[in-house]
Amino acid sequence: MRLDIDSLRETADSLVRNKRRTILTGFGVFWGLFMLLFMIGGGNGIKGLLEKNFGGFASNTVILISSNTSKPYKGLPEGRYWELDRTDIDRLRQMVPELDVISPMISVWGNEAEYGDNTCSVNIKGVNADYCKIEQPVLRYGRYLNETDIKMERKVCVIGKRVYQSLFPDGGDPSGKYIKAGNLYLKIIGVDFCTSNININGSSSEALIIPETLAARIGNRGNNVDIICLTAKGGIHTSALEPRIRSIIARQHTLDPEDNEAMMILNTEQLFMIIDNLFRGLNFLIWLVGLGTLLAGCIGVSNIMMVTVKERTTEIGIRRAIGALPGEILSQIITESIALTLAAGSAGIVFTVFLLNIFEKAVGDGTVFQISFSTAILAALLLAVLGALAGLAPALRAMAVKPVDAMRDE
Repeated sequence: MRLDIDSLRETADSLVRNKRRTILTGFGVFWGLFMLLFMIGGGNGIKGLLEKNFGGFASNTVILISSNTSKPYKGLPEGRYWELDRTDIDRLRQMVPELDVISPMISVWGNEAEYGDNTCSVNIKGVNADYCKIEQPVLRYGRYLNETDIKMERKVCVIGKRVYQSLFPDGGDPSGKYIKAGNLYLKIIGVDFCTSNININGSSSEALIIPETLAARIGNRGNNVDIICLTAKGGIHTSALEPRIRSIIARQHTLDPEDNEAMMILNTEQLFMIIDNLFRGLNFLIWLVGLGTLLAGCIGVSNIMMVTVKERTTEIGIRRAIGALPGEILSQIITESIALTLAAGSAGIVFTVFLLNIFEKAVGDGTVFQISFSTAILAALLLAVLGALAGLAPALRAMAVKPVDAMRDE
């Protein structure tokens, strides 16, 4: 009787140890999958935040800005200042057919807008109708500038978000109302709520967008423009067009084509390429760390299955003795391994989705900190494969158990 009690106690202790090992091993798989999916969802959220900061701005924009020369050229001195003009626009349109949008911009600084008793500081941007393809507006009310506004030099404007909030604190559609900017009365035709952090010549939220022909007249600019914004047609890299653009402008204004300081060229395509490469590297790092953690958990599954096979040697031997086929033993061990990894992994997926949902609500601006359904399915399939591989070695060991050896072990 004493022997039976000791045997039962030993069996109970063995079951407790197995349960503890199983829980710890499952937690390893759970943690590995959680780390992988959480980093994927977090990376998607960070990318979404950056895209919102840069959203609405054409990713293949080239901005031309004139400056003082840094080299003497053809008898002209160093330090000479020159300006871009409208003939440069016509010349680029004719000589670089790969360009899509060519839009000048004229800025008039130091103005104050008034409506009733409300005032605010504004920067006036004169652009043409195509500029909306470069810095895409988010119109809350009204419309954007059109070609008729440009040709007829209409005294109309599109106001930015902060200008709207300052001049119209009570809200409502201000389209059709007139505001005073300096000595000029402008009719509001639209309200732009664009919040992109890429801005040209000042923030769009603090700007009055007017026809560039009107800006040239009120600013006494004549034929000159402050900057020229360009975009290339689809499938064409603006970086490849830079040397031609620089050469055409330099020849017209008698500049040294190698004088990079005389004409500044800002290429947003390079900026967006840097960001894309950054996220490629980040995704690679996420998968490397996540898969490494997941593999460590699966190695733990393999170890626990090895211990399980060793402790169940007698059971396996008896099953072999009464006619169990090797394939049945193999499938049993592998099935248990897959079930363990899938159970722990499913908990990891649910917990990850729950935690990422909390992050979404905390940020509160619509940014998606979440994994896709296809990513979750792929993770489950990956777990099934890793579970099968983790159970393969213990299963082969179980198949090698001989009934006679099992009885002797007992």
